[in-house]
Amino acid sequence: MKKEMSSFDVRSIVSEMASLEGAHIDKIFHWGAGNVLFRLNVQGDGKRELFFRDKKWLYLAPNRPETPETPTSFATFLRKYITNARIGKTIQVGFDRITVTEVLKAEAEYKLIFEMFGGGNVLLVQDGKIVNCLTHKTWRDRSTRPGEEYVMPKTRFDPITSSFEEFEETFRSSDSDTVRTLATVVNIGGQYSEEVCKRTGIDKNTPSKEVGAEGLNKMYSSLKEITGCVVQSGEPTVFRKDGAIVDIAPVDLQIYSDAESQRVPSISLAIDALMQEIGQNEEETYVDPEVEKLNKRIQKQTETIDEYRIEAEDLKNRADAIYMEYQKVNELLTVLGQKSKELTWEKLAEGAMKISFVMGIDPSKNIVSADVSGLKVSLDYTKGIDANASDIYQRSKDIAEKAKRAEDALKESLAGLEKRQKGLDKAKALALNKAQPTKQFWFERYKWFITSSGKLVIAGRDAHSNDNVVKKHLKEKDVFAHADVHGAPSVVLKEGYSATPEELRETCAFALAQSKAWVAALPEGAAFWAYPDQVSKTPNPGEFVPRGAFIVRGKRNYEYHLKMELGIGEISYQGARKIMCGPADLFKDSERYLILGPGRGKSGRRSGEIAKDFKVPEEEISRILPPGDVEITKRVWKDETEKQ
Repeated sequence: MKKEMSSFDVRSIVSEMASLEGAHIDKIFHWGAGNVLFRLNVQGDGKRELFFRDKKWLYLAPNRPETPETPTSFATFLRKYITNARIGKTIQVGFDRITVTEVLKAEAEYKLIFEMFGGGNVLLVQDGKIVNCLTHKTWRDRSTRPGEEYVMPKTRFDPITSSFEEFEETFRSSDSDTVRTLATVVNIGGQYSEEVCKRTGIDKNTPSKEVGAEGLNKMYSSLKEITGCVVQSGEPTVFRKDGAIVDIAPVDLQIYSDAESQRVPSISLAIDALMQEIGQNEEETYVDPEVEKLNKRIQKQTETIDEYRIEAEDLKNRADAIYMEYQKVNELLTVLGQKSKELTWEKLAEGAMKISFVMGIDPSKNIVSADVSGLKVSLDYTKGIDANASDIYQRSKDIAEKAKRAEDALKESLAGLEKRQKGLDKAKALALNKAQPTKQFWFERYKWFITSSGKLVIAGRDAHSNDNVVKKHLKEKDVFAHADVHGAPSVVLKEGYSATPEELRETCAFALAQSKAWVAALPEGAAFWAYPDQVSKTPNPGEFVPRGAFIVRGKRNYEYHLKMELGIGEISYQGARKIMCGPADLFKDSERYLILGPGRGKSGRRSGEIAKDFKVPEEEISRILPPGDVEITKRVWKDETEKQ
């Protein structure tokens, strides 16, 4: 499986990052050994996630990774310097695994540099000097440390811009074979050097100096064909064998003709698919250090208990054997006990070894070893037979007691392992079932919904956002709406001039439901809509317009008898799954939705329950619900009986 990005992958991701030009940096996260996430606000496309994973993989993550709540010092530093900065152009440095992105603020211009080689790095550079970087390191010819001049690594051969003459000269300078020359000297890596050889039919083991002019022309043409495809648009492909990913590439590769090729819309999606598989494999092969430690301890304890049991049983058998051959053992002990007082150690040993069943003697310790009923038994000849048997029995009991204590310790270890494993299993289950957030869009900073004809409606959440809704987003062809209730939010129906009567009524119903009328649990109410030129912040003489409020002059177009209810269900917006809370009639043809009414004094919000239904984080639901308590008055769910 692929371990890192190639230069071709980097060129492809740089092309994708062109879509980020003009975006603004919203927030920066850093966690683990080398994960850095840049959350960006892209005009017309909502939030995008530029993810630098494991200091090796740079891509636009289709799903928001789980980020830490507390920022690291590195994330805090970057937030201080480049939050709200505008993203400029992104380039690849030559054909190296380095990207440089312009980061523009009113007071300063920076370069955000991603290095995907030598362990990887993220650097913020201003006027050629490193402001900060993720990894501090010093090489022979360059140093990546704050305050140092940023020095680019030595430029290598660029197969994209090279002429045939440059390619020929570079290729001929090598003394290696064809495939290694293409990989290292021509700088295209092993994957693409194999591909060039495959496409041209040239034996990869051919020495570079033996490749003829025709072969060089074929290789150059093949190389240009590959690089041209990558530069123009590419054909991002995931290659699988037996269902497992073996490689990804921004072009289709003939070296994987025996693999299943799956075209994907972008190299980011290809990288994301690879990351998911790597993550699954890591989860499957991951061994918790504490579990591993406990398993080793349990194995050692089990082995020790077995050894104790065997030794205790063996000692008992030896003590029993003494009494089975009582007379022989007693005579041996009596003779040796007497002779030990009369003879030297040498004479005693010499005489003892003449006895047929004596296996050895150590006079210095008064010990004799004898074959007793087929067992080797060590005896103290200064003691009687009963004393020897008693000593051996006692040793057997002592070791049996050690075995018992070891068994108790084993039980504790097994209980600890079970507890630890249950915790891991629970954590894994929670991780598997953890709700994933949907893609975010710019309008989610406000209350919002999409009308029956596909128009966007936004409403303020508070006085500040009420001002923004009108000042920033109420344009000439839009429509303003407001509930006939004090303290209701300002609501804007985008492209409202062309709205249908149904859309205007939907907008007014939404304005009413998001007002204090919901908190008061009114059964119905009224709201009005007006044109942008009727809405003003200029008060009448002697009056004051507070923050978040506006003056509406002229005719107000009222919608009456608006029912106090909302629906919440799943929609698709710009190809992304979203959970929307809007007028109930919008969901009547949906397969899964809930109808909500005011909570009427019921304690607690239902956001957690609803979030579980739609498998999204609770925060995503709580942000779209109306103010105050809610009650689920109707539930429509596919494959379930409708509940009233």
